[in-house]
Amino acid sequence: MAEIRQTLEAQLAQLQTTNAAKLDEMRATVDEKLQTTLQARLGESFKQVAERLEQVHKGLGEMQTLAQGVGDLKHLLTNVKTRGMFGEAQLASLLEQVFVPDQYAVQVATRPGSKNVVDFAIKLPGRSDSGEPLWLPIDAKFPNDDYERLLDAQGRADVLGAEVAGKALEMRIRLEAKSIAEKYIEPPHTTDFAILFLPTEGLYAEVLRRPGLMESLQRDHRITLAGPTTLLAMLSSLQMGFRTLALEKRSSEVWQVLGAVKAEFGKFGDVLAKVKSQTETVLKTLDNAEVRSRAMGRALKKVEALPESQAQAMLPIDRDFDRDADSGVA
Repeated sequence: MAEIRQTLEAQLAQLQTTNAAKLDEMRATVDEKLQTTLQARLGESFKQVAERLEQVHKGLGEMQTLAQGVGDLKHLLTNVKTRGMFGEAQLASLLEQVFVPDQYAVQVATRPGSKNVVDFAIKLPGRSDSGEPLWLPIDAKFPNDDYERLLDAQGRADVLGAEVAGKALEMRIRLEAKSIAEKYIEPPHTTDFAILFLPTEGLYAEVLRRPGLMESLQRDHRITLAGPTTLLAMLSSLQMGFRTLALEKRSSEVWQVLGAVKAEFGKFGDVLAKVKSQTETVLKTLDNAEVRSRAMGRALKKVEALPESQAQAMLPIDRDFDRDADSGVA
């Protein structure tokens, strides 16, 4: 029993030693794999975070550039002169989309003897006795200061401030319409109305919201308001009218040509009748000559014909004439 116990203890000690070694080996393997996997996962995560941070940094740069551009645009629109140039440039772009350069003019004094020139004027069909075209004045206005104050008051939910800014904007539009009517409308050299162009849809919509403003401008000053989309529709309608008038003019010219052709066609019929009469006379003469030729042939049947050489000697014939006769040349 002592020997068995000793043997068992030795085997147990050996087994414990072996198990400990195996556990250490397994622990090292597991630690190594965990370390490798953790490093790979952390590296991938840090890489994704770095990429996201780079995209965020890039977006911030673009936002800064955009903010700078917005600031430049705001600075541009705060200047009255450059703001007017912006409205004129947009109006010129719309006119170029619809009309050819000969159908409108830039900086035109529509009133005779006046030094005031309108931004653009459309040449309408029809001319006066002096040969001058009939003008449709179009002037661009951009009251951005009043509009910005109105938007700011609306953004702050300031009802009183929005009402005051709206009245100021309405008064500004009325003054601009009155100025356009006094400077540029002069029938019969121009149409009895003009167009006030507002270069942004937001401004145009805000002006249309003012109760009775559009009707008042048309009634009191003969001014029609137009935004970019509305003006484009107006210009397209005018262009279609120009094409219709051109077609009507061409149609009248075609009818005149057809009338002249009809008159000449009657004369041509008379000429054909004369040619037919003359042709019938020639045919009748040829028939008579053929009858006489057959009569002479019957009379000469009893006469003996001479050999060709003797006949040519007695009746010399022009060879060129004979060759032309054989070829059918008169």
